[in-house]
Amino acid sequence: MLRVKFVPQNREIVVENGENLLEVARKAEIFIDAPCNGNGVCGKCKVKILEGKIDTEKSRHIKDEEWNEGYILACNSKVIEDVVIEIPSNASSAMHGMKIEDLSGKREHEIFEKSKQKLSENGMEFKTYVKKDFIKLDPPTLDDNISDFERIKRHLRNHLGYNQVFCRLPMLRKISSLIREADFEVTITHIPRGEGKTTIINMEKGNTTDRLYGVALDIGTTSVAACLVDLYGGTLVAKASSGNAQIKYGADVINRIIYSTRGNGLEELNNAIINETINPLLRKMYKDSGISKDEVVSFIAAGNTTMSHLFLGVYPDYLRMEPYIPAFVKSPFIKASELEIAVNSETFIYLVPSVASYVGGDITAGVLASGIWASDENILFIDLGTNGEIVFGNREFLMTCACSAGPAFEGGEISCGMRAAGGAIEEVKIERDTYEPKISVIGDEKPAGICGSGIIDLICEMMLSGLIDRRGKLVKGLGTSRVRFDEHGIGEYVIVFKEEYKLEKDIAITEVDIDNFIRAKAAIYSGVNTLLSGLGMDFTMIDKIYIAGGIGNSLDIGNSIKIGMLPDIEQDKISYIGNSSLMGCYLTLMSEDARHKLEEVANHMTYVELSVEPGYMDEFVSACFLPHTDIEKFPSVEQLLRR
Repeated sequence: MLRVKFVPQNREIVVENGENLLEVARKAEIFIDAPCNGNGVCGKCKVKILEGKIDTEKSRHIKDEEWNEGYILACNSKVIEDVVIEIPSNASSAMHGMKIEDLSGKREHEIFEKSKQKLSENGMEFKTYVKKDFIKLDPPTLDDNISDFERIKRHLRNHLGYNQVFCRLPMLRKISSLIREADFEVTITHIPRGEGKTTIINMEKGNTTDRLYGVALDIGTTSVAACLVDLYGGTLVAKASSGNAQIKYGADVINRIIYSTRGNGLEELNNAIINETINPLLRKMYKDSGISKDEVVSFIAAGNTTMSHLFLGVYPDYLRMEPYIPAFVKSPFIKASELEIAVNSETFIYLVPSVASYVGGDITAGVLASGIWASDENILFIDLGTNGEIVFGNREFLMTCACSAGPAFEGGEISCGMRAAGGAIEEVKIERDTYEPKISVIGDEKPAGICGSGIIDLICEMMLSGLIDRRGKLVKGLGTSRVRFDEHGIGEYVIVFKEEYKLEKDIAITEVDIDNFIRAKAAIYSGVNTLLSGLGMDFTMIDKIYIAGGIGNSLDIGNSIKIGMLPDIEQDKISYIGNSSLMGCYLTLMSEDARHKLEEVANHMTYVELSVEPGYMDEFVSACFLPHTDIEKFPSVEQLLRR
């Protein structure tokens, strides 16, 4: 047996000879960013050998000077003797986005209120199906000696008209002690089930009828966001987000699906989303709000189809294999106790229905929140999360497809990328004469990386300033120290020199990063073009475009057009609507009418599989330029480039 020690965590683990170093780190609960899940493609799992030897090979991701200093890739290294391994901060950079953050902002509040108004205008009522009632029970006597539960049932029958009252074993175990501690004055939380029937799910001392809460949750591949809601008034009591802890098993759904097939992979992924991500989020909101988990009696969640499978612990492997069949698109109601979610154990977990293998409940919820289903106009909805999903239609029809955009829009597969969290560079301007950048960082913190909106700005500015050509390749001989090339001839542009903010390393974007992002934006543009062409329509027939997802509030619509991600149409037709999945869950939490509409929307959407659509690959290849191979499709950009 061998010993592996990790610093600065100062954690040691005993392993067998020949074990993979990345897997050893995972066993030791040491986070190392590995977006490619150990396939040796991304190069982000760099660690440093301080003592001992490792069986490894030099990778193209390791520069000569790094190799000489002892840097290796954890994924292609095996333990062959006792070693001490240093985890550089950049190797765990994705953890920067794992911290729980409060969500706030006037813009977000306005979007929520606008979505509520759309439902109200369409005759939908906002009210919860869960009820609370304060009851005063007659204490038992020798003459009135019925059981405690029968006493409660009698009171509800005589005073509230419920002829049949049910509860489950966990509730039954609480009744006797609680009603006596409360001097027989308690508040019951119950769910009416048809004429004269109800089920008790919670009981509290005294009169707490003014306190009733629910949770809306968006399970993103990169980020998870939640809001704690007062079910009486619809007030957002608390909002928070964090990174999805599953990211240690891969940045995208395909790598996570593959990991789920290995050993205890599915169990580990399920544990990562529930116990390492969702429950800490919930407990943080409860603590900040002074609310008990037993007071949370409604729970709505949405995620892409893979995230939905992993959330429930359902084997997902057939999602990635032709003909791409999910185990389910609509799940049954599930008790919180079955998944060990930190809410009232009797709470039903409602998972928003998916449409297909790569169009999930997050898109269904987003379409509900956007109001496309009630519009006379032709609306294009684009979700720029870790996957790129598109919906086009109006009240008469809804067509949808998914693009293989990868996680680039949330910073994945970008060497300096991160999600839109504190420390992320979200806006970039470049001086045309000096090539010096001017950056804006979320939270006014020290820069840690760059998020999706910042990458769009950066690539656009690099194109317009002549730093890169239309293929995304850096131009040589510009006379600036911010452009440099390695021994393999791969160029990079330094956004932040480490000396500027006392960082451990420079923040730079490479030609490989730019190429990854160009392919991601090309997938979106070609997906939209193919979807419209299949309907015999073109970009001129779009009345509005809604952009949703975790790309960040600073998304510059003009720059998105200039790089060829969005069609060259009037900018006032395009707007960013934030986390529409979370909004849709919130609306569903507050309204049974909204839930019925949500399921109608899911059934109404027609899925188009782009991989079998004639001409899609040709469209994609043509869009892998800045802004496009056919510059005439972007007349406004053509004028800028000429100048």
